[in-house]
Amino acid sequence: MQPLQKTFRKFKTLALGAALLTSLSAWADINVGIILSLSGPGASLGMPEEQILKLWPAELGGQKAKFTLLNDNSDTSTAAKNALRLITEDKVDLIIGSSLTPTSLAIVEAAGAEKVPVISLAGGGAIVLPQEGARKWAFKLSPTETISTTRVLEHMANDKLKTVATIGLANSYGDGFLKVVENLAPTKGIKLVASEKYNANDQSVTSQVLKIMAANPDAIYILSSGTPGALPQIELAQRGYKGRVYQTQGVANADYLRVGGKSVEGTYLTVAPVLVGDQLPDSSPIKKVAVDFLKKSDAAVGVQNRSLFGATAWDALLILDQATRNALKSGKPGTVEFRSAIRDSVEQLKGFVGSEGVYTMSPQDHNGVDERSQVMVKIENGKWVYQH
Repeated sequence: MQPLQKTFRKFKTLALGAALLTSLSAWADINVGIILSLSGPGASLGMPEEQILKLWPAELGGQKAKFTLLNDNSDTSTAAKNALRLITEDKVDLIIGSSLTPTSLAIVEAAGAEKVPVISLAGGGAIVLPQEGARKWAFKLSPTETISTTRVLEHMANDKLKTVATIGLANSYGDGFLKVVENLAPTKGIKLVASEKYNANDQSVTSQVLKIMAANPDAIYILSSGTPGALPQIELAQRGYKGRVYQTQGVANADYLRVGGKSVEGTYLTVAPVLVGDQLPDSSPIKKVAVDFLKKSDAAVGVQNRSLFGATAWDALLILDQATRNALKSGKPGTVEFRSAIRDSVEQLKGFVGSEGVYTMSPQDHNGVDERSQVMVKIENGKWVYQH
């Protein structure tokens, strides 16, 4: 059995900037499609995911597996085209991806129509909600916006902060979080005093930041992902904002720390426990799995390059390893029966401990995590420091 890093072939660039498929094994029983954002604004998420995927042996469920990897360039149209290619040309049994919420939504629509299960590595609740149509074939592993936002608002309330402003991406990820903030903030005694949006490719957010600072909020909650999440913080630091700043786990990677530098010091964010797995209390049910993953990850990419996005990819493979093992009892790879059995097996997951949470799926819940999937951390001296 050869590890994936020995079977990855060098990517060739297409005219649109998407990477040509990479065949991860010469022949396989189970055919897996992977779509990641390896370039564009989502690259700081997709590249760590790719690095971790290389650590997985070329099998699933005890059977040889062929992994075909495509780059969606952080673009929804490319993501949809990649999904159709994997389904119609490569005849995949399942798809992992993508790295971002908008590209994942495009994949789910294409795959669901053809009854191909998808495990997204992105965070937006819209990927699996409402559970109807194409979304019945979709699963995601990152926690809901409600779990993350509740933790942030309770942290604010405990410290007697009364007002909050938001600035977030103008896409399904940012909009999903904003809607939850609007609904939950009043229940915690916190007033939303301003809300601004920006695009992932924007080079400046000066006007948005000035409007937010004019509202003089006690805290600012940035609803972003990848390195674009550092842009508002850099502007806030330059403008002398002294209030508290929160981020979502969408920025929890080394590139965000590198780009943000001193401007992101003191930031609070809710993240999957694996990012600080070795700092977790021994009572955490996730600690053992998280530490086991970190040993593999740190050895491969270095402790300084820890990324919870790589851990999301690892959890997806752990879940699919079990799901395909079960599905092989019901159907043969390459058939509708096998694809349906994979979907059903993931949906029936109960108490599955991964590096990022404990997963219990159901027909109504294709996310499956609870409050244990998020911990509060603080950025201190360029490092993630566990709070509670």
